[in-house]
Amino acid sequence: MTAYRLPQVLTHDLAAEVMAQSRSALMSQQSQTWVLDASLLDQFDSSALAVLLGLRRFALESKAELQVQGAPQRLTQLAGLYGVAGLLHLTSH
Repeated sequence: MTAYRLPQVLTHDLAAEVMAQSRSALMSQQSQTWVLDASLLDQFDSSALAVLLGLRRFALESKAELQVQGAPQRLTQLAGLYGVAGLLHLTSH
């Protein structure tokens, strides 16, 4: 199974573009489990969480499971701070 790589930068200015690209890439995975690779994420803000939550919702609507692998520790901490860590099931690298 090939994971879709999130970009190095995911901030408010790029969130809509990243969301659209990610949705398209995930739909092409042709699997019940959609995998995102977050290991490249270096510069991000809370918009990254909004994108991940939106992709999670999209996966659920599509009867798929979303897995986020290689999440930077800062992203995992931010998800905990916002109270969404349990929804995203982030796997750190």
